[in-house]
Amino acid sequence: MGSEQRAEVESILDPAVSAAGYDLEGLTVTKAGRRLLVRVLVDKDGGISLDDVAVVSKACSKALDEADSTGGPFADTAYTLEVSSPGVDRPLTEPRHWRRNIGRLVAVNIGEEPVKGRIADASERGIELEADGVRRSATYAELGPGKVQIELR
Repeated sequence: MGSEQRAEVESILDPAVSAAGYDLEGLTVTKAGRRLLVRVLVDKDGGISLDDVAVVSKACSKALDEADSTGGPFADTAYTLEVSSPGVDRPLTEPRHWRRNIGRLVAVNIGEEPVKGRIADASERGIELEADGVRRSATYAELGPGKVQIELR
């Protein structure tokens, strides 16, 4: 699917996801045999439950059906809709991603320096990271994409 078609699908789904109280974190449309597979990644503060996935699924399905009734992107194509939350391997790139992971161990570059530490705080300007007993502040402009580290207890 081209970027123009993807933008059209996103323009249909983003308002539906937002109206339901969630953030659209990712969207892919790929060919799967004769059908298209529409993958929608959503998140919200506090995380996503299976009930949340059902709510978003219904909202997205309704929005796509309404768009298709007026010649939308899938009016002549069968598709499968798949809604899920981003996995732990999703890079932390937006302030909301960092905020939702306060308390978790992350690996990130601050400038050119690789740092591993626990997110102590996240604001609209940047984060505070507890690394080796020292609290460090960094603005989002200084940060590379963060990666949550899996901790086995």
